[in-house]
Amino acid sequence: MQKIQLYIEGQRVDMFKDESVTITQSIKNVKEIGKVFTDFSRTFSLPASKTNNKIFKHYYNFDIDNGFDARIKKASNIELNDLSFRDGLIKLEGVDLKDNKPHTYNITFFGSTVTLKDTLGDDKLSTLSSLVSLNKTYDAPTVKDALQDDPSTNDIIVPLITHTQRLTYDSSTNDQSAGNLAYHSGHIKGVLYTDLKYAIRLHSIIEAIESKYSISFSNDFFVNTNAPYYGLFMWLHRKKGEVENLSGVNQAIVNSFPNGSDANTLSSISNQTTLTLTGTENKYFSKQLVTETSSSNIYSVSVQNNGVEVYNTGNVTGNITIDLTGINFGTSGTVVYIESSSTITFGKIEWQIGYRPSASQLYNKSYTILNFGYINIFTFDITQQIPDMKVIDLLSGLFKTFNLVAYVEKNETQITVKTLDEFYANPSASSPHNIDKYIDVEKSKVNSALPYRKINLQHEDTKTFLAATHEQQFGKAWGKSEYNGGEKLDGSIYDIKTPFAQMKYERLIDSNGGAVKGVQVGYFVDDNQESYYGKPLIFYPIRRASSTQISFLNSVTDQDPIITYNIPSNSVALASSTSAYNMNFNAEQNEWGALNSTPDNGFINSLFESYYKNFIISSFNPSNRITKVSAYLPLKILLNYTLADRFILNGHSYKINSITTNLETGKSELELLNDL
Repeated sequence: MQKIQLYIEGQRVDMFKDESVTITQSIKNVKEIGKVFTDFSRTFSLPASKTNNKIFKHYYNFDIDNGFDARIKKASNIELNDLSFRDGLIKLEGVDLKDNKPHTYNITFFGSTVTLKDTLGDDKLSTLSSLVSLNKTYDAPTVKDALQDDPSTNDIIVPLITHTQRLTYDSSTNDQSAGNLAYHSGHIKGVLYTDLKYAIRLHSIIEAIESKYSISFSNDFFVNTNAPYYGLFMWLHRKKGEVENLSGVNQAIVNSFPNGSDANTLSSISNQTTLTLTGTENKYFSKQLVTETSSSNIYSVSVQNNGVEVYNTGNVTGNITIDLTGINFGTSGTVVYIESSSTITFGKIEWQIGYRPSASQLYNKSYTILNFGYINIFTFDITQQIPDMKVIDLLSGLFKTFNLVAYVEKNETQITVKTLDEFYANPSASSPHNIDKYIDVEKSKVNSALPYRKINLQHEDTKTFLAATHEQQFGKAWGKSEYNGGEKLDGSIYDIKTPFAQMKYERLIDSNGGAVKGVQVGYFVDDNQESYYGKPLIFYPIRRASSTQISFLNSVTDQDPIITYNIPSNSVALASSTSAYNMNFNAEQNEWGALNSTPDNGFINSLFESYYKNFIISSFNPSNRITKVSAYLPLKILLNYTLADRFILNGHSYKINSITTNLETGKSELELLNDL
């Protein structure tokens, strides 16, 4: 029998002598290919001892102020025989009473990566307030510059993706349609700047997530040398059609608050914009926003929480005090916008927060800006224009796209993110582990490893015009991969879908003579060629320098010729000899390369081929089995193995599909996969 010790936020808890703690681990289960797993345990019990009552702050007594918050998981550590076994989190599920007295605390232990979902909650990308540092003015000169900026050195660019007007190319002077990109002096046509939107480097969003939540991802995958990831941008398309408030009143975020936090009021300001309140909501007796200006110009104040407006003053002038005490700000962060058609200087803008944690305690805190200048220009505010998507959904979408796994190494705080292939290629130094002499030979099982007859992998949204046309023409979704090993098998179908849109782009041909041009465009409309919202779009922008001259419209009466611009692509590069990586699960014909004099068919590094093939093909291998055995693993294995390690059994090497361990007895139930 082994001694189990549990620590909660560094404090050792008392445990029942006969309490059994069982933990299951799995990083990628062949039965659920699209999911990432982490440690977890069944709920187990702790005695309501004097020590535990102190740790859990007598949770059964709800009259206690500042008691234990069971809504939030707490840092925890499990030791076996005084040696560190696993770091993670515990959640208090409840308290059992006997004779109206506390008897048992029921808790659950979770692996460290669970913190990611808990930390992010339901927050949306619009709450990543540090992104406002990348805001740009939305006008013709700035859009034109961003259309020509190099994506390799700029985190905000504009691609030739239109939300309403289809772009064409006809060099004859007879075609005067609005979207004709062929430049002719005196004939006003081309791409109007208001039909374009900015795009942001995906890595900038990842960095904003790290900044907001004080987490750190490893640079195994999220790194600037990884071109298939680092080259990706997200199109800033919040609604169909034109950019929001393009024809309405201009607004600007208030972005000069002093960063800082206050322990008494449990409040903080981050990124000079975002007020976060983490105390108990009904104990905030005051939440006021004060604005002072000597200007007589009309303005309004918009207060927004988690990307949603929770209060708007309407038209006001001069000094005002806004009482927001009755509005629940939650913990996602609250920002302030000034809206006006005039330029206004504010002598002061101030948050005033009052908090009463108990009847005998009362605290106040102010966050003050002096001399804030509002300028009447249309600012393309990234937090308002970014797709309406949860932060956790973006991350899980990237995990599905690139078949990533996430875990926290023992004694580390950084979240390691790797492709599954890279994970299995880097076992611990103690791997492989020979477990022959620890096996319970009384019983074991050898089962079929594959419960599916087919795996479908695709991006969820292929409804934009050309992608929808492709499916109608060929009977299969654009970019979708279907794998069945070339056989008719039994079982169900397993679908892996990302939450992203997948466009089919169009390299333009001159309608006047049929010459292939050096420009490729995206047309983000539905199959009726009407403006479309759809799912968030990620793509590779590729800068074309000294390419086909096109017409850029500064307005409906003014145009400029340009020869450098960013085109959208599903591939990292326009030539497979440069890079064959692309965002299709299936190795589709590249839109650009298909029109070369010699078609380029070398874009073979699809998402399936690059990130899923090894695991799925081995799963479909007729030699693959799940071997189920019981083993009494010694501490030298329990304390040191990782899920990337191999176990040696009867001379054969196995990967770990899952392992469930009773920490008290040391008995483990193993599901092992042939290491094919």
